[in-house]
Parts: sequence; structure tokens; C-alpha cells
Amino acid sequence: MRIADSTMYDGFLTSYETSTAKMQKTLTQLSSQKQLTEASDDPLKASKIINLNTSIDQNAMYGNTIQDGVSWDQMQDSALSSISDVMLRMRDLIQSSANGTNGSDVNSANKVEIEQDMGQIVDTLNTKYGNKYIFAGENTTTKPFELAKNAAGDVTGLKYNGTNGNLSRQIADNVSVDLFADGSKFVANSNTGAQAASLGDYFNNVVTALNSDNKDQLGGALLSDTDAYRDNFVNIRTQIGALTNRLQSALSRNQSQATNLKESLSNEQDVDVATAYSKFQKEKLTYNATLAMGTKIMQTTILDYMY
Repeated sequence: MRIADSTMYDGFLTSYETSTAKMQKTLTQLSSQKQLTEASDDPLKASKIINLNTSIDQNAMYGNTIQDGVSWDQMQDSALSSISDVMLRMRDLIQSSANGTNGSDVNSANKVEIEQDMGQIVDTLNTKYGNKYIFAGENTTTKPFELAKNAAGDVTGLKYNGTNGNLSRQIADNVSVDLFADGSKFVANSNTGAQAASLGDYFNNVVTALNSDNKDQLGGALLSDTDAYRDNFVNIRTQIGALTNRLQSALSRNQSQATNLKESLSNEQDVDVATAYSKFQKEKLTYNATLAMGTKIMQTTILDYMY
């Protein structure tokens, strides 16, 4: 039975297009290193890849938030460490001023340095992380602390312009932490055991006692208040340290999760190069065989059917 030329041509063209498409697809996978070139290749796998990419992006966002929180806490820790050192120096100066053998010149020098120390404490409490004040509560763009002074330039108190709230941050799905920011905790005497009602009152009492050379108060209540307010700074620093440890643990988990997600994504979308190359070689052989068959078909003329 004679097969029509058109049937042979159609068969060749179908084989040619099929082998070409397969080889081109594998070649594209090798060049892109991806299993899928478009979602229609495998809709289920494409859906998994999209979901994994979304999870990776979300995990990276949480990781950035956690790292930002760790840096925030470390900035606060450094500030409170500096304040603690300044408070110790103030204690030494107050105790020196309470010494009855000191002359007025020593006490005057002590007062100048103590007021400078008060200014340094306030400057440190006004530390910024980026463009945000770290002890301003939720009002991070407003300078939180301000020394009050009288006409003579003496310190008379301390004003707090922030809020009494902390900053909530989400670090994982359904997991949030509050970054410490409530500067009012430094101002009030709650849990400090101090006689002065606030840090500003303590500053005022120290300067007043120095002006009046009240050695009994300098050597008694004011020394106790110095210790109480310094302990308050230390206690808050300890709380921040505990939060830092939690955030660092969360960061470690976040990084492990990122590794797992990227590995899962690689399994779903990346090409096994060795396997794909072997497949390409086989498809290339099929393609060449198809071309060879086509060459013979195309060379057929009416003379091939004459006896």
C-alpha cells in the first residue's frame, strides 16, 4: 500500500516539532537552572514555589525586625552602661562634698562637675537609633528629656516629653515582643526606694544641698538616692539584657528557618544539572534522527515510484 507524501510530511513535521519542543524545554531548564519556565508547566509545583517564595520573604522581614530589635537593645545597653558609670562618679563627688575638711573651692568644683554629669546623663537618655529616640516611649521623633534650670543656670529638675509606652514588634507568626522605650521608668521613683519623688527632684536636691553646703544631706539621703536611682538604671538594663537574649534566640531560629525554606525551594524549582544534561543529550539524538528521516523524505521524487 502506497503512503501519500502528505501523510509522510505531516508525520515528519509532527515528530520534528515534538522533538524540538522537548529539546528546547530542557535547554531552557539548563540555561535558567529552573525546572519550570512558566506556571502552566506544572501548576501544583508552581503553587508550591510561589508559597515558598512568600514564606522566604516573610521570614526575611521578620529577620530584619529581630536584628533591628537586637541593635536597638544594644544601643540602649551601651547608653545605660555609660549612665551607670556617670552615676558612680556623681556619688564620689557628692561624698567628697559631704567631707567637712573640704574647702569651698573643692565643693564649687564638685558642683560644676556634678551638673555636667547631670547634663551628660540627659544627653545619653536622648540617644537616637537612626532617627528615633530610644527612650521616648512611642513618641520616638520627639526629644524626650530636658534639664530645667533657673536664671542662675542651676539645675532645678528634669522634664520628660515622651510617653509611658514601649514599642511592639512582630518577630514571627503570632509572636510579638515589646522593645523597651518607656523613658518615664527613669524619672519616677517607683521601685527605686529613693526619698526624692523623681530623678528631676533628685537633681534639684543635690544642687540645692551643694549651694547650701548641707553636708548632712549630702552624706545621708542624697547618697542613698544616688544609689537608688543608679540601681534603677541597672535594673532596667538587666531587663533589656533579658530581652536581647530572647531576640538573639529568635534570630537563630529565624536563620535556621530561612535555611530550611531555601532548601525546600531549591528542591522544588532548581534543576539537577547532571540529570537534565543527560536528558538533553538523548533528546538531541532523537532530534538528529528526526532530521535525518526528514532529509530522506524530502528527497523523494516520482522517480522513486517508477519501475
